[in-house]
Amino acid sequence: MRYYVMPSNDIRDNLATEEYLMDTADVSEPLLLLYIQKPCIIIGRNQNAYEEIDLNYLRENQIVLTRRVSGGGAVYDDLGNISFSFVTKKGDTTFGDYRGVTTPILKALRSMGAEQASAGGRNDLYLGDKKFSGNAMYTKKGRTYSHGTLMYDVDLSVLGKVLTVSKEKIASKATPSVPKNVANVKPYLAPEFQKSSIEEFRDELLCHVYQVDSLQEIADKKLELTNEDRQGIQELVDKRYANDDWVYGEAPNFEFNQRTRVSDVGIVDVHLSTEKGKISAIQFFGDFFGVKDITELESLLVGTTYKYETIKETLDKVDVSEYIFNFTNQALLDLLME
Repeated sequence: MRYYVMPSNDIRDNLATEEYLMDTADVSEPLLLLYIQKPCIIIGRNQNAYEEIDLNYLRENQIVLTRRVSGGGAVYDDLGNISFSFVTKKGDTTFGDYRGVTTPILKALRSMGAEQASAGGRNDLYLGDKKFSGNAMYTKKGRTYSHGTLMYDVDLSVLGKVLTVSKEKIASKATPSVPKNVANVKPYLAPEFQKSSIEEFRDELLCHVYQVDSLQEIADKKLELTNEDRQGIQELVDKRYANDDWVYGEAPNFEFNQRTRVSDVGIVDVHLSTEKGKISAIQFFGDFFGVKDITELESLLVGTTYKYETIKETLDKVDVSEYIFNFTNQALLDLLME
């Protein structure tokens, strides 16, 4: 088995590296990938970003959002998490056999003191009844790719904030995430592994997977990338993982209704629909006044990506109070992104 430790802390670079290596790397022997990233949310291939995430919290806390190509639920990662991936020839891995794929990780963790670590449920790893790893899998071009998270010292307080949104506001057919009791693996490890930095823990885990004392012993197993590889990875970042059309446009169509009453404005009631992540229809109702025809504002917003930054950019072109008297651009932006 060969391995590659990703140098980037950006989830978009790392997912692009995964996909690129899955398509191009020599998998005559399995390939193990390890990576760490700054705070981010990764939604599954069939999920609706608007339904899974508190996008305001995400924006205010500068958490990166992207979408992976495999299924499953939304995942929060930060610098206390290690992600791991296995790429194999299709015939070497049975699709859906998460127990088999994650066996090297489980054995390594047990040898580091986390004796309770086990596979459970459909695709998760547990310590007792607490989940510390979620996994997803897909096949492509005769290869099977399985990736998972490993929560070492993740800020668990963020999970209930960023992965929470009012279900009454959005109606769609997307796949919702199922919340579970979660835990970090750090307290379950032997004392000598509880003081490690995330990078030190990653390297120790890798050594235990290979059953060696140092990475120098497996230097010949380390994959090296070429400049051509790096160019191909960057093309995937631009095309997919940092592209709003992929992150938001893959979301199922949904409808959004929001109503508010504001002093000196009146009732403002918005009905909005999206298609491929863009506003496909929008109507404003209420007892408000306006100098200009509200349909002009509606026409302006149609076609805009349903995202805070892009809607703000569109609204910056007009003075909203001309359409809804005494209502500010920021107030409308907040209403649309409530």
